Amino acid sequence: MSDVNELPSDNAVYRTLLESTKAIPWKIDWATKQFAYIGPQIEALLGWSPQSWMTVEDWAARMHPEDRDTVVNFCVAQSQAGVDHEADYRALTKDNGYVWIRDVVHVVRNAQGEVEALIGFMFDISERKKTEEKLLALQKELEALSFKDGLTNIANRRRFDASFELEWDSASRLRQPLSVLLFDIDHFKQYNDLYGHVRGDRCLVDIAHTLSLALDGPRDLVARFGGEEFIVLLPGADATVAQKVAERCQRLIQKLAIPHADSPHAQRVTVSIGVGTVVPGEQLTPSRFIDAVDQRLYAAKHKGKNRIEAGADLL
Repeated sequence: MSDVNELPSDNAVYRTLLESTKAIPWKIDWATKQFAYIGPQIEALLGWSPQSWMTVEDWAARMHPEDRDTVVNFCVAQSQAGVDHEADYRALTKDNGYVWIRDVVHVVRNAQGEVEALIGFMFDISERKKTEEKLLALQKELEALSFKDGLTNIANRRRFDASFELEWDSASRLRQPLSVLLFDIDHFKQYNDLYGHVRGDRCLVDIAHTLSLALDGPRDLVARFGGEEFIVLLPGADATVAQKVAERCQRLIQKLAIPHADSPHAQRVTVSIGVGTVVPGEQLTPSRFIDAVDQRLYAAKHKGKNRIEAGADLL
């Protein structure tokens, strides 16, 4: 094998051009799987001398273990098929760090159409990756915020709707019950009029936190449904479990003992609760189910508030 850092003398001009760029050129002989050339820039980037890049095994060994199998298998398959390709991976530096690399590969064929060599460029894309990671983190943060109520920090209506749709489909497929609890803070307009909106907001936050504490299922969800209304989603919960959760929520809110001088219920903030349970089927749509639970909440309010209205199960 010739020196890995040598090119034919008639390519001196091309070599000067290649070695003056930040991109790192290289060439691999397909038959021997050995490097015929790699640019000297590789040493400045990774610390490994050009002479140490002998075979494709050196290339594979100097790759992050989490990237190695996927990238090597992809590049080999594409090269065997004679397809130009690109691959991103973390390359090991001589001091045991890692640099993000993008390899852009061109497959060279002989007159018979057989793969003869691979030539390509390595690019340092570390800064680009950092930017992508920051953007991804920001995107996740924005997505999280878009599903969170700005005041109470619990799930918002949008998050509930998305979760409810998924749980409805799952319950329908598995023939399992699904329960929903709809809450409304009693006499909340009077509370705001009496204590002001700052205290009103504090009341909403306290109720939201308390409802969150009442849930124990891994997929249970409490969300702000709108204004002074909250909704609880209980996947897999039958009517008995839903009733117990509603009673627990009511007890915890009673323990809060938020003063409300205009409330007829011990001059404390109370809630009315509508409860519904269903095993989803063709006889009831998701929107009709929520409407039915809302009607139970309305009944609880109409019957004097500070009560739970469950009625017959919506099975």
